Amino acid sequence: MSAIPSSLRQQIRFCTSSDGVRIAYAVSGTGPVIIKAANWLSHLELDLKSPVWSHLVEELSRDHTLVRYDQRGCGLSDRDVAEISFEAWLHDLEAVIDASGVERFTLLGISQGASISVAYAVAHPERVKQLILYGGYARGKLKRHGGDAMRDEAETLVKLAELGWGQQNPAFRQFFTTQFIPGGTPEQHRWFNELERMTTTPRNAARIMRVFNEIDVVDLLEQVTCPTLVLHASGDARVPFEESRLLAGQIPDARFVPLESENHLLLDTEPAWLRWREEIRNFLSADVAIDPVFATLTPRERDIVELIAGGRDNAQIAARLALSEKTVRNHITSIFAKLEVENRSQAIVLARKAGFDSPAA
Repeated sequence: MSAIPSSLRQQIRFCTSSDGVRIAYAVSGTGPVIIKAANWLSHLELDLKSPVWSHLVEELSRDHTLVRYDQRGCGLSDRDVAEISFEAWLHDLEAVIDASGVERFTLLGISQGASISVAYAVAHPERVKQLILYGGYARGKLKRHGGDAMRDEAETLVKLAELGWGQQNPAFRQFFTTQFIPGGTPEQHRWFNELERMTTTPRNAARIMRVFNEIDVVDLLEQVTCPTLVLHASGDARVPFEESRLLAGQIPDARFVPLESENHLLLDTEPAWLRWREEIRNFLSADVAIDPVFATLTPRERDIVELIAGGRDNAQIAARLALSEKTVRNHITSIFAKLEVENRSQAIVLARKAGFDSPAA
């Protein structure tokens, strides 16, 4: 796999889910927090160099703290797991959020991550500030209208994964790759073919696909209470466009953005990616505090406010930003004066109301 260079830095850690499975998660960037629910396929280490994933990770880390993780059975998370189920995936998301230490955040769900995000947002409405659903669905293949033909198709794809996923010859995996990125270059196809092989086993691939097919959170959609943005490629070959119309139609006041593309995962060379980026930035900026006092802070002071809001002490802030503790204390004195607060506790309250709340990294 040839890689593209990336200057983005991330820190990878592990947390433990409710059944003891170790989940690998990564933190990158600085700013208000975005938690990305796991989707298939990912590998925390490889994604930063990926010609398919790296531009999305870098964009979301540009002005925000991005927390993402590998699904159980995949990537750097435990591969040999007893349970692969929707409920286990939801527990894994809860474990990552708890380990990150963040209280309120924007939640991003891509592909099947959208259904997991919906379930979490309904179960924990006090923690999710905004919800972004991209290329997602609320119902799996076998929960849509299609009868025996759909069931036969779904099981055929599962069998195809069981037979061909782990082979050196990518012919079997190429079928799945052309569903995810039909408009990709030969290099992008080669990368995604190899990612499929490296991120999980044939047995796990089949187990995961069977769970995908049975997902059904349609009844939860009308219970979502946070601002929601739904985006979907109009020619998506992996997840039908109609599935995001269902999401946007049943989530109260959700905004729907169709994207002119045939790719399930948008590539950075297509116009739809620029539209996606613009819509995401505008949606995220709507959550930025309107309190003008934060505009008076320097970029370095904003970095320190973010870390204070995340519960770091001066020593931790100094280590994170490569500063001396004396310099950090001087910055904090200036911050307190600008925010017109008398102590750290007041600063934390004001900063968290403004959307600053970065998890420990």
